[in-house]
Parts: sequence; C-alpha cells; structure tokens
Amino acid sequence: MPTTFWDERFSEQAFVYGTEPNAFLVEQAVRLAPASRILVPGDGEGRNGVWLAGRGLRVLSVDASAVGLAKARRLAEERGVDIATEVADLAIWKWPVAEFDAVVAVFLHLPPAHRASIHGAMAAALKPGGIVILEAFRPEQLTFGSGGPKDPALLYTAEQLKADFAGLEMLLLDDAVVELGEGKLHSGTAATVRLVARRS
Repeated sequence: MPTTFWDERFSEQAFVYGTEPNAFLVEQAVRLAPASRILVPGDGEGRNGVWLAGRGLRVLSVDASAVGLAKARRLAEERGVDIATEVADLAIWKWPVAEFDAVVAVFLHLPPAHRASIHGAMAAALKPGGIVILEAFRPEQLTFGSGGPKDPALLYTAEQLKADFAGLEMLLLDDAVVELGEGKLHSGTAATVRLVARRS
C-alpha cells in the first residue's frame, strides 16, 4: 500500500495497534540472546521494536511511514529505551547482508510481486545462526473481523512461507487461531500463520 495510506493510519494520537508487543513475538523472544541485533521491518508505530529494546536488544525499526516511526521514537522515549529507525520502501531498500541476529516480521503483508524477494532479503540479512520470527494473517482471516488485509493476494499460506524461506532451517511453521488484543485494529479471533526459521 502507498506510504500515504500508512501515514494517514498512524496520524492519530492513539496507537492504532496498541503499545504492547505481539504475543507470538513475546513467546519466541526466549530464542534471542542478550544484546542481539534485531531488524524489525514494517514496525509501524514501534510496539514490537520498543519492547525488544526494553529487553536489552539492539533494534533497527524500518517502515515506509515516517509518521509511524515518529510515534515509535516517542514510545521508546516514554519507555526509556533507544531504537534506531529508518524510513524506507522495503521493495527498494538496500537490505543489509549477514548483519542481524534476528529479523522480526509481524503482520507485514507484502504484495505478491515483492513478497518472495523481500522474504529472501530478510533471510540474507541474518548472520549465521540468526532467525526469522514471523506472524501473518492467512486466507482464512477473511472470515474474521479482527483486522488485516481484505485482499486475498496479501495473505500468506504456510506453503508460500516454506518456499520463500526454503534456504533456512524451519524450526516452527504452523497455522494458528489466536485472540488478538493489539489496539483497536487488531482485536478478536484471528487466523494466522507463524514461522521461526534459522540460517545455518
């Protein structure tokens, strides 16, 4: 979606996806060693990046929306933590290579033309032993009213993710039905797909 869409969505004072981290990320964060470098593409208003920084991790939050990242920096300041931010279109961003201990992608829904290449860039951004932690909506989400894209092409299946991250070791890949409490735009029962994969 164009940057203006996200700038408008994030322009209100309230945090539309809340200020608390994604529950799957919290569950998987035990895999992250202290002082790890974490890349959070599509971090929006920063709830996940700021939470990770609060755990002592070194975070770079990247998003197409300068408005969202301004809120992320504000949240970080309120929490007394530091995050680095960069405004970028992930489709044309110069992705780092072998620099991060983890990439965290939470509800980052990419158009089909860019999905596989950006997922490949996430894998390439990992140091050896680094992991991708990802949760996204799957097509079944269209039957729920708890948020997410309405365009089926933007929703992911486990098979797509298995193919996109084929070069990594799959530690976890499954479908889930979860209860979201992530601000007013992600609230209620949801159908997601979740992945943890490691670079050898």
